[in-house]
Amino acid sequence: MLHVDCKVAIIGGGVLGMSIAYFLSAHAKSPESVALLEQENNIAQHSSSRNTGKVHAPFLYDPTKKKTFAKAAALGYELWQKYSSHKRMPFRRDGVLEVALNDEGIDRLYKYMEWGIANGLTKNELQLLDKNEVAKIEPNVRCVSAIYCSKDASVNYGAFTIGLLEDIQSFGSKLLLGHKVERISSYGQGVYSITTNQGKEIKAEYLVNVAGGNSMDIAQMMGVAQGYTDMHFRGEYWQAPPEYHNLTKLSIYSVPKHPEYPFLDPHWIVRADDRREVGPNAIPVFGPYAYGWRRNLIDMLPKIMESSHTGARKIFFDRQFLSLVSTELKSSLSKTMMINRVREFLPQLKPSAFTQRGTAGIRSSVIDKTGRFVPDTLILERDSSLHVLNYNSPGATGALPMAANITSKIIRADVLQTSDKARSLWDATEIADRMKA
Repeated sequence: MLHVDCKVAIIGGGVLGMSIAYFLSAHAKSPESVALLEQENNIAQHSSSRNTGKVHAPFLYDPTKKKTFAKAAALGYELWQKYSSHKRMPFRRDGVLEVALNDEGIDRLYKYMEWGIANGLTKNELQLLDKNEVAKIEPNVRCVSAIYCSKDASVNYGAFTIGLLEDIQSFGSKLLLGHKVERISSYGQGVYSITTNQGKEIKAEYLVNVAGGNSMDIAQMMGVAQGYTDMHFRGEYWQAPPEYHNLTKLSIYSVPKHPEYPFLDPHWIVRADDRREVGPNAIPVFGPYAYGWRRNLIDMLPKIMESSHTGARKIFFDRQFLSLVSTELKSSLSKTMMINRVREFLPQLKPSAFTQRGTAGIRSSVIDKTGRFVPDTLILERDSSLHVLNYNSPGATGALPMAANITSKIIRADVLQTSDKARSLWDATEIADRMKA
């Protein structure tokens, strides 16, 4: 019999990985049978901290094409609200406006209203407004119509993830920071061997891959998701100067002109700490951590070689996609162009007043073999392993219900011996059942 270091190994210390570790270690009879590996020396160093900090209401998500995202976002609001109260962390229910700038955008708002009601929002929480009604709420906003959603909040997901870390450590599960996975092999006896860059070998009976920007590489290292590839997009922001902090009370999002692509029309974002930001754009980059040009150059050749053998190569024959890429690149090079896109609904903004960039983040979108972007998150299971791919916005919003769902799968597969009473705020199986309802 081979020695096993843990029952379940989780790869990835972002908000989703930490949420899974939280539920698993809370439900396990022996919490030390759960181990989490993170390549950085600290948790939540990438998308979990480099985001807008929004607890998104689910009216933006098609309940058919984005069923998993929609359900997770719908449940995520109440779970994060309870967790923030438990940990005494800020949870600012401040609402959001989704504005239409033309008649085509109004058609989209009607669709969002249908989706929001289908995803569980009430008519009191989701209201369709004309421009005069918008002016009463936000007199500085210019649009032809808008959706006002009161069930939207601003938080600090990096702080939430640290709170989860504290809980996990108190439960007694293992945490390996600074351990990047370099190789995964199977002994053929239901045991995986994970070798890290520090020469450590961890043996586990079950493996959960939630490595964010690296999740595709790890899945394919194990022979999973061979028909897919990923493409990375850096989202950049500009911080608004203090004189604009009272311009609106709400975050303002504009209806995306091309929802089939992972390009977002820039927003006016009200953060939990009262900062205001404009962003993001979506600049194609060659790696999941290409925040600067040096790292982008390092990742360039390997990514080009990889893309030449996958469906991603078809994207580069799509004229509309290439046109959008050109526009996004210009918005990166030109602050004026970036701010002017937001001036379409906040005309008071002056590009010259913006002098400080915000924190850039990178999202990794999955492309199938036909060259199309996959709309929903992918949960792939194979040989006692589970892989979460294409986990983008509203990923942080839905992290707790997604984690409960994954935990329930593992519990029902009899991988872990469970305790009679869980130490978490919720029963994972109960939340998972709500995800399926």
